[in-house]
Amino acid sequence: MPNRDVLSENAFPDLYESGIADLQKGLELRHFTSVDLIKAYLARIDEVNLKGAALHAVIETNPNALSQAARLDAERESKGSRGPLHGIPLLLKDNIATLHEEGMNTTAGSYALLGSVVPRDAFVAAKLREAGAILLGKANLSEWANYRGKVPNGFSGRGGQTLCPYYPNGDASGSSSGSGVSMAVGLAAGSLGSETNGSIVSPSSKNNVVGIKPTVGLVSRAGVIPISSHQDTTGPMCRSVTDAALLLSVIAGPDPRDEATLQQPGILPDYMKALDLNALKGKRLGVPRMFMRDGEAFEAILEAFEASLDTFRALGAEIVDPADFPSAEEMKQSQAETLVLKTDFKVDVAQYISGLLEVPTGVKNLADLIEFNNTHADLELIPPYHDDQSRFIDAEATEKNDAYYAALAEDFDLGRRRGIDATLQKFNLDAIVLPTDGIASKPAAISGYPIISVPLGFQPDNIQVLPAPAAPLHTQAPGLPFGIAFIGTAYSEFNLIGFAYAFEQATQVRLKRRAYAEAIPTTQIKDVLSI
Repeated sequence: MPNRDVLSENAFPDLYESGIADLQKGLELRHFTSVDLIKAYLARIDEVNLKGAALHAVIETNPNALSQAARLDAERESKGSRGPLHGIPLLLKDNIATLHEEGMNTTAGSYALLGSVVPRDAFVAAKLREAGAILLGKANLSEWANYRGKVPNGFSGRGGQTLCPYYPNGDASGSSSGSGVSMAVGLAAGSLGSETNGSIVSPSSKNNVVGIKPTVGLVSRAGVIPISSHQDTTGPMCRSVTDAALLLSVIAGPDPRDEATLQQPGILPDYMKALDLNALKGKRLGVPRMFMRDGEAFEAILEAFEASLDTFRALGAEIVDPADFPSAEEMKQSQAETLVLKTDFKVDVAQYISGLLEVPTGVKNLADLIEFNNTHADLELIPPYHDDQSRFIDAEATEKNDAYYAALAEDFDLGRRRGIDATLQKFNLDAIVLPTDGIASKPAAISGYPIISVPLGFQPDNIQVLPAPAAPLHTQAPGLPFGIAFIGTAYSEFNLIGFAYAFEQATQVRLKRRAYAEAIPTTQIKDVLSI
């Protein structure tokens, strides 16, 4: 180990922005250890999670993280590195199961599952652990992945109200709110979220980070608290396309516990090989204008989006504009997704709970969850903003009948046959591009197809703050970030990652504005070396 007292400042990556490869290089050069990294990230979480800006991004941290880091440091010395994730601290959304004996809960933010004993790691957690990653903690979320009721984004009974670090009391979106916020200000090296409709890409957009929602079936959902078996998937949320591609390469693959993953096409690619600066050359990107929104908050988004089309052209792409979906108007009006999700949730959440080894609260199904919330309203149904569970109540009234199966067929027709696939084929497109904010996530959600969000810009300093005062969150404010989405057909992640990477590298939007000062932790690796 080199004498760390004489290392220059440049030897220590800035934890606000550093990528996984930067951290791994420092570990390989023995400039610092994984124990040092864990100490630094835990200190950063302590600075801004409940103190200071009180971002409420992390529900709990792993009590065994330091000992796990020490073992991985020793393994590096004795056997060498497992690979690019060896000794790298990551956060997981609190609906992704981690070994109970490790000391962390898996609750979807709800007291109803506090202390429940999962049978094993979620598939994605096991894959990351096998690759040498340290599961540093559980990120806060919109409770039950935003399926309990109409409550502000990023609130959970256990974790409190997550806040965007770009404006005080800013809306961080959801449901993977804590994952997005944690990445924005460097509370871990990478993270996982989950998406049913928008829950990865929307908080990625609103927190100036990269999010990949994969094709349903590319990444196992086994061990992830569900909403819908037809739309749910887990995916990476990171500060760069490079880091997101690395995590996706590790977590993708077939899993006998998730039947959807057994339909994957052949051998999956190494998504790191998609990182090509020239990926957009000769490609055709379509712009579905019928999905654009208007209003003050969307003015800056549209302006930045129009500029992005020029960037794509400069990078060698051809823009097809407009390239509207045959199903666009019907999709905007359709309520089929609502019926599918609430019917799936009732069945799928009961199935998840039935697989738990122990549930101290005794809940077994959705009816029990509703009753638990009523009985523990002081913890869960907190007025005036957080007391709704209408989605739970609506879902409890459903059954899998003819209307449900018709709605499922309608979703696939609108999203796939007359949606994404029809548009790609009609205009001979390689991908579809849209502002992430708005309707972009819906076609990808109801079709089960991939969508990637990359930073695009920030609201101007002179925009009006709304609502004022925050009730309880500002949904519009100076400096709030927004992203651009790349959408493709099933299993087109490799191409989409290439397009997203080329755009990201050409624009470097993430680095153009930092979070507000109080939301940025100050602890760096050098600060913990003597601890």
